[in-house]
Amino acid sequence: MGIVLKGIGIGNKISIGKVFLYNKEKIEFSQEKDELPFEIKIRQLEESIEDVRRELEELYKSIKETFPREAEIFLFHKGILEDEYVIEKIKSYLAEGYSLVYSIERAFNEIKSEFEGMEQELFRERAKDIEDVEERLLKKILNINTSSLSSLPYPCIVVAKDLTPSDTANLDFINLLGFVTEEGSITSHTAILAQVFNIPAVVGVRGIIDQVKKAEEIIIDSGEGLVILNPTEEEKHFYSIKKDEKDKISRELIKFRDLPAITSKGRRIKVFANIGSEKEAEIAINMGAEGIGLFRTEFIFLDRNDPPSEEEQFRIYKRVAEIFKDKPVIIRTLDIGGDKEIPYLKLEKEKNPFLGVRGLRLCLLERELFKVQLRAILRASVFGNIWIMYPMVAIKEEVEEANKILEEVKQEFENEGKTFVRNIKVGIMVEIPSIALSLEEVIDIIDFVSIGSNDLIQYTFAADRTNEKLRYLYIPNHRAVVSLIKNVVDVCHKFGKEVGVCGEIAGDEEYVPLLVDLGVDELSMAPSKIPVIKKKIIEL
Repeated sequence: MGIVLKGIGIGNKISIGKVFLYNKEKIEFSQEKDELPFEIKIRQLEESIEDVRRELEELYKSIKETFPREAEIFLFHKGILEDEYVIEKIKSYLAEGYSLVYSIERAFNEIKSEFEGMEQELFRERAKDIEDVEERLLKKILNINTSSLSSLPYPCIVVAKDLTPSDTANLDFINLLGFVTEEGSITSHTAILAQVFNIPAVVGVRGIIDQVKKAEEIIIDSGEGLVILNPTEEEKHFYSIKKDEKDKISRELIKFRDLPAITSKGRRIKVFANIGSEKEAEIAINMGAEGIGLFRTEFIFLDRNDPPSEEEQFRIYKRVAEIFKDKPVIIRTLDIGGDKEIPYLKLEKEKNPFLGVRGLRLCLLERELFKVQLRAILRASVFGNIWIMYPMVAIKEEVEEANKILEEVKQEFENEGKTFVRNIKVGIMVEIPSIALSLEEVIDIIDFVSIGSNDLIQYTFAADRTNEKLRYLYIPNHRAVVSLIKNVVDVCHKFGKEVGVCGEIAGDEEYVPLLVDLGVDELSMAPSKIPVIKKKIIEL
């Protein structure tokens, strides 16, 4: 029997192939102090920063068209490199007589420690970006050639301690069969990349590096989160059959991709996609999405030093609208807070951020940020069928205030002579029980509703959905949750408004029959799940 290891599986695929161990050169500590004049070390630092800055700009330009979301990471890296706080910290050690390499290592280690000590996992993951920038700068100073995964020697499964954005920027997708990393979580860059491009991956496999050194072959089952090193012939045979079965199912599902989802009783259910970037929009349309039920715009705001401009947002929204033409594209306004934060907003630290300033609450406090986004959305509205959706609504007054700001922007556009869709549809996400139970109060000032089941379940049971110890309280079919969804559907239909679901249960075969039975009009999910959910609905 081969060596079986467990990690966090990304996707539901099987890959069998040769190991490619990606071991990056470790940069050893240099001498702590030297006699080199301070001015010369400063010049070397500035020249190296400029060289790395140019490299990052080239990387950004080379992949921004194909992978816009991933490309933004390199702008974040450039921001780290140019940050005065970082530069001054390095200079302070140089002034004490430390060598340039030692000063950089010490400064970056301190900054990494700050990130690693943060409560939010998203920010702990950003420590990898700090490390990536440090490595680039040190290799430039020491004249070490950076290794690359852009040209893999054979079809293989890459095994690494972890993969940074620089590692994955120009991956050889032709020879790449999958990823296995020792570090990483569901929110890590590697995990996100695997989900977007449907690459089998298992992350967080503790001890894989020590175990894999003598392995020639490897099997990964991302559905089970399993890694098998040096599999036996029996194991290879078993997983080959299992892989063929999964591949056959995938091929059969493709025929459902472009079919309308109509139940045996003739009821039509719209099947939309959840996305976070232009590239994912292209994947969604190719997978048969009939619209975008949730465009998560927060990814445009994360991993950067300044908020995105109106022009930058406009180009992204316009591109997605053009991809989907007359099909609905529901853009969720900025949903930051809880487990997602933006350092440049300098928000006060909250004891319980999931119950604090997040979603629409933040937008109503940061009005200029909100208005810039609304301006970008309205400008893009003439290029397709864009709808606006407010997240984390608790009471009617929040929607009234948001609509008032939207009306102000519309009036500004009219005064400026700009073209836009005046009667653009506006809806809300139902994620909080208070609005689910009082929907009739707000239904006359909105056009549609989308149920965010992830947070609705979380707030119904007062249980953090990211806490594994409380996993038993994730019960989508509990009578309390079902009652809330049924109430929302009944109110919407009473007033002639459509209602959708954009949480995880919308793409889960187990719960789709329940949602259809409750009367939901539209389901929105990860693009890769669209064919299987269409098949499920057709067979109901």
